[in-house]
Amino acid sequence: MSDAWIIVTEEKQVAALVAAAKGLGGKITAIAVGPRALADAAAIAGPDEVKWVDAKGIPVEAYAGSVARLVAAALPKVVVASGTVEGRVLAGATAARLGAAVIPGGLKLSALGDRTVVERADLDGRVVETIEAAGPVVTFYAGDDVASEGFAAVPVEPVGTDAAADILVEKTEPAAGAGAGINQAAVVVSVGRGLKKKDDLAIVHDLANALGAEIGCSMPVADDLGWVEKERYVGRSGQHIAPQLYIAIGIRGAPQHLEGIRDAKVVVGINNDPDAPIFKFADYGIVGDLYDVIPALQAALGK
Repeated sequence: MSDAWIIVTEEKQVAALVAAAKGLGGKITAIAVGPRALADAAAIAGPDEVKWVDAKGIPVEAYAGSVARLVAAALPKVVVASGTVEGRVLAGATAARLGAAVIPGGLKLSALGDRTVVERADLDGRVVETIEAAGPVVTFYAGDDVASEGFAAVPVEPVGTDAAADILVEKTEPAAGAGAGINQAAVVVSVGRGLKKKDDLAIVHDLANALGAEIGCSMPVADDLGWVEKERYVGRSGQHIAPQLYIAIGIRGAPQHLEGIRDAKVVVGINNDPDAPIFKFADYGIVGDLYDVIPALQAALGK
């Protein structure tokens, strides 16, 4: 049994963070950094207590030092945060203050005696690795979101902070280049590691052209292989899009990718692995080799 703190910077994952922390069996304290509505959302997600840092319109990252001090003072065994930019900054500062091990990709947490067990996703969701740690642990949650179970609200305690770092948002504008087209597109066709070679992008482009779609990709295709421009990478740290139709070709559906298409209206998954996570998320799924499925789709569109 281990006590845990969760760092809350957005409403949509708060229930999942609490659910993950419950696996440790100890007390759960949520620290919400943002508007009061965020703290109220945390209060009904099932923690034992909620502390609230009012960001007052200042970027959340400006409170990293204060959050680290508040969390470290409690000496929790585990700290859980989302993998968002804000979550990573706050959790990183906390890990430094605690001298904690940082484990990204956390899916499931449990306690084994005085040790913490973290099941984490690796290799774009292809592998689940189990890690045991004796000391404090900070993990970035990478599992699926869960619906709030409607727990009774716990009190929200406003907490004082040190002076915020001098960080201001001067302006916000769409990213230049291809990403802007993806963000505005009604249809997006995305490709993943199921594609065997760069030259085979031609068949994906042909399908996209037939549908009047923009091309997207999973993170490895842009970052590791460089086959597609990074502005077209869809995922947690890439483009967050909301097309009418999203077609995922050869993409397994790791949580970080699904984060980017949460608001898509209709999702179609094409993968040769019937157990690929994309099929749990998709509205329609086609189990098959993309090299067979894409030509069949094009032939059907031609009719």
